[in-house]
Amino acid sequence: MKNYEFLELFRYQAKHTAVYARYLELLGVDPLKVNFPADIPFLPIRFFKTHKVYNAPCLHTHIFSSSATTGMVPSRHYVDSLDRYGKNVLDIFRFFYGDPSRYTILALLPSYLERPGSSLVYMMQVLMDKSETGTDGFYLSDQEALYRRLLDLSARGKPVWLIGAAFALLDFVEKFTLPHPGLIVVETGGMKGRGTELTREALHERLRGGFPESPIHSEYGMAELFSQAYACSDGLLFSCPPSMQVMIRNLQDPFSPEPDGSAGGINIIDLANSHSCSFIETEDLGFRIPGGQFQVLGRIPDADRRGCNMLIDIS
Repeated sequence: MKNYEFLELFRYQAKHTAVYARYLELLGVDPLKVNFPADIPFLPIRFFKTHKVYNAPCLHTHIFSSSATTGMVPSRHYVDSLDRYGKNVLDIFRFFYGDPSRYTILALLPSYLERPGSSLVYMMQVLMDKSETGTDGFYLSDQEALYRRLLDLSARGKPVWLIGAAFALLDFVEKFTLPHPGLIVVETGGMKGRGTELTREALHERLRGGFPESPIHSEYGMAELFSQAYACSDGLLFSCPPSMQVMIRNLQDPFSPEPDGSAGGINIIDLANSHSCSFIETEDLGFRIPGGQFQVLGRIPDADRRGCNMLIDIS
């Protein structure tokens, strides 16, 4: 996307996304005087918990909601079109993996299946609908059934794309070992309160013990985004699809960018978020390398209270 297209999208959202417009007003930012993409302020992601971040002229058709620990408020992402979301999911999958019809698509997502409004569950349904194998499916707690399905697909030499919550995949490899060179394992990160958080390196090392012949990949997405990034080569460095870019901000001054190689807060430009906000200040810590790949180091400590953005009360 060209610079003028970034700026055109920014100015549209600065005018029509009410909470973003108010945020920019309180910052003293005139959208018409922002002439470079690097000068665009990013909206703190926590506003998805407290405000309706939406600008489409039509009523929303769906709401994606984030997972939330007890006592926490989930984020709510108002969706103008599930078809548009699904098209973006398919475009991104094809960008990284090719046509989903080549794979059996399996999902081990217990915590996501147990609550309504999961964008990841809907994303997987979109991919399964495009698979032509007839053996796709979701798995909640019956890991024995998943093992039998994988064993059968392995014996028949069928390629498989399996995505799973980190804690569920760890539970699986504690019980089973499955050599299957045609299997791609994709972890979504996070333990969701089910156990001690691991570094991604440690997580992948343990998963390789249960899937000794399979590559271990990672997916980076969230309810507040339409787009997803994937780490496919070594599972650690994420690459962005054409609809997504990552920038790194200074932790003490969220309006100052960090150079490549320096750790800081992850800012995301998601061009597919055209009817909410495309410029999102996340609460994740990471760094970027030249060329645009990035690594996620975890959550920013005390993210809900950090940064001068907390001085701004939007009502």
